[in-house]
Amino acid sequence: MSENVCALYKKCGGCQMMNLPYDEQLKWKEKQVRILLDKYGRVSPIIGMDNPYHYRNKVQAAFKALRDGRVISGVYQSGTHRVVPVDACLLEDETADAIIVTIRSMLRSFKIQAYDEDSGRGILRHVLVKRGFTSGEVMVVLISAKPAFPSVNNFVKALREKHPEITTVILNVNPYETNLVLGPHERVLYGKGFIEDTLCGKVFRISAKSFYQINPVQTEILYGKAMEFAALTGQETVIDAYCGIGTIGLVASDKAARVIGVELNRDAVHDAIANCKRNAVKNARFYCGDAGDFMTAMAENGEKADVLFMDPPRAGSSPAFLQSTLTLTPKKIVYISCNPETQARDLAVLTKGGYKVRAVQPVDMFPHTHHVETVVLMTKTGRNG
Repeated sequence: MSENVCALYKKCGGCQMMNLPYDEQLKWKEKQVRILLDKYGRVSPIIGMDNPYHYRNKVQAAFKALRDGRVISGVYQSGTHRVVPVDACLLEDETADAIIVTIRSMLRSFKIQAYDEDSGRGILRHVLVKRGFTSGEVMVVLISAKPAFPSVNNFVKALREKHPEITTVILNVNPYETNLVLGPHERVLYGKGFIEDTLCGKVFRISAKSFYQINPVQTEILYGKAMEFAALTGQETVIDAYCGIGTIGLVASDKAARVIGVELNRDAVHDAIANCKRNAVKNARFYCGDAGDFMTAMAENGEKADVLFMDPPRAGSSPAFLQSTLTLTPKKIVYISCNPETQARDLAVLTKGGYKVRAVQPVDMFPHTHHVETVVLMTKTGRNG
């Protein structure tokens, strides 16, 4: 058994492997990657964490009112909308957990009710906290079912008195019955409305809605391996597909001739452009749009790309995106994945289209869960089929 088994791990369902010692978890994950990817290329030993606890720099808690009037906060039990009360989690940032507990304790005195999905009564649905690992900056997002939040300025003032480390507070309004935590409307209640953090020597602006890797320690290792695989010389045109807030593209910009980032999420592209300016990067451009369509248009215009960085969501890449990759034919593909199963499916298409896997590196980004991140290097072989 693990030396730090959480009392809630069976109820919550978030830590599927908390009962195993950490070295056993790593062996299991490496084995899974080998089963899926060994047929394409040699899988290197997995890179684990020295301290695999409290690594999540983004924490969100659901709030629920009980029949006796008490309010609980925590996580949804896996596969349900049943809230499991959590005050402290072995994976989550400890500052974030403490802030969420403080907010819960303040609700009664401010006459703020937790939202009830069945009756539609109440206001506070969730609280989201993001913390910069190197900067220490803290963002608190109050997710409300209604635009009117009682005594909101006094509430924020009282919260900041208890937690002066908070650098910005945002009210996000989500009036819809949806599985999405964040709604479309938000206003800044305190601070600048975003936090900044440093990753791989670059400073990144992180907004409430933008994606940022939740484990900064392992992200440095993952991106470092991706750059090692790309082996940029300063001459290359680089595409950062699914670029998010521009992390991979901006890290690559130091050693590339030019970087093109493409992303569908408009908020993330806005952050990517701001991050580009913040880091005084002159050779990167970020566009809002479908990366597959963008690459197909490049190929039709006779443009070339030397290196494609791709970091798709868990569902992997679409057939259309993979076809656009084969149409553009970059010399190298560095494929970062949070789901080796869909990555294996995509590699089958790319290898059939004339690419060869040269290296596979698993990285344990999510200790105590069954998730594993992999980065794969592929090069064009000059043959098709």
